[in-house]
Amino acid sequence: MSVLLLGISHRSAPVSVLERVAVGDTDRPKLTDRIMASSHVSEVMIVSTCNRVEVYAVVDAFHGALTDLGALLSEHSGLDLAELTKHAYVRYSEAAAEHLFAVAGGLDSMVVGEQQILGQIRAAYAASDAQQASGRTLHELAQQALRVGKKVHSETGIDKAGASVVSVALDRAADVLGSLAGRRAVVLGAGAMGGLSVAHLVRGGIGAVTVANRTVSRGARLAETAAEAGVEAVAVTLDDLADAVADADVLVTCTGAVGAVVTIADVHRALARRNTAARPLVICDLGLPRDVEPAVAGLPGVTVLDMATLQHDPAAGAAASDERAARDIVARELAAYLSGQRLAEVTPTVTALRQRAAEVVEAELMRLDSRLPGLADPQRDEVARTVRRVVDKLLHAPTVRVKQLATTPGGDSYAEALRELFELSPSTVQAVASPTEVAAVDTDNPGAALADDFTVSREVTE
Repeated sequence: MSVLLLGISHRSAPVSVLERVAVGDTDRPKLTDRIMASSHVSEVMIVSTCNRVEVYAVVDAFHGALTDLGALLSEHSGLDLAELTKHAYVRYSEAAAEHLFAVAGGLDSMVVGEQQILGQIRAAYAASDAQQASGRTLHELAQQALRVGKKVHSETGIDKAGASVVSVALDRAADVLGSLAGRRAVVLGAGAMGGLSVAHLVRGGIGAVTVANRTVSRGARLAETAAEAGVEAVAVTLDDLADAVADADVLVTCTGAVGAVVTIADVHRALARRNTAARPLVICDLGLPRDVEPAVAGLPGVTVLDMATLQHDPAAGAAASDERAARDIVARELAAYLSGQRLAEVTPTVTALRQRAAEVVEAELMRLDSRLPGLADPQRDEVARTVRRVVDKLLHAPTVRVKQLATTPGGDSYAEALRELFELSPSTVQAVASPTEVAAVDTDNPGAALADDFTVSREVTE
């Protein structure tokens, strides 16, 4: 069983396509169930963020599984399969693991080095696990990816470019307004992105924050965090959004809703209620699909900073040296992970071989008892120890060597040869294999090399 990745991100598709493919929290369980219904898929995890949708599936057949995943994503997004394929990328086996490690390290994010992706991967795995759609393979892959991401952030300066898309958007908003200090802001949405937005606004010296959310109690909790930092903060319902925007300098939207939440009519009403008609309004639309109707950008005095705008912002980059250091960490950790995976695959075969040898020894000792029933116990015990020593010595070299060879590329072929030579049935090997908790891998002796990705993804031209 291998991991197949089918994905679409800001690097391969425009925002208009990402909006259609986006998988919300309400869509994820249904899509997960449909993918798990495929006869080729045994595990699945869907990573959906503001700039990517990636499906990681443990599959038994590459082409069959890819066909099923493509058809389901096409149906979910409403995109023709040919159009979807034009913007999608595929990674398989080792290349899928390499990609997820790079994503966890912030190397594939719109803002290189952003840390929010770690929480999003953790949430994606938790959602998969809650639906019993994850098993040993995805558990180990996801946990190792999270470790890699933490290591990248702790050992490099890759996150100095900006903590997230939120920070870049608010930096651009400050450029338009001159400063955020003393300004008034509205945050639409009280989820993770909303919380991050409030935190950045407070650090930027915002004077007042209004949190608008469908559930007032949740918005109130977020407003309290701003109030605790000494910022004037209140929570309102969506019905009061226009009034709140009328007094605001910045509107940050991040609801994750399907379809526009802020219409041109809403903004018209808000602008009509402003005390100063010439007062600028900056809208940071961080939703995917977008929360704000595109026509809003054409209103006088309104600046809309959406994902399409932020996609090409120079602040999203990271220093070349930090990026190289991060990629070196990903390469080392990937090699160690693959080495551990190959070793784990051969271990049941070695265990089954030793079990088979023990059974042969016991059978021969029983045969000895039937032929020499008068053999005294001390002599029988010495014969038994001698036979076992001989068998152990004969098996020691090949079993140690096959474990060493298993950590190299193509190492699974040695385990297969061992099974063939000693007539070990797959069912016997599977019977002695049992899931284990993920252990930290030894990065000082990776014993494996990076795999070449056989698929070239199409990227949006900068």
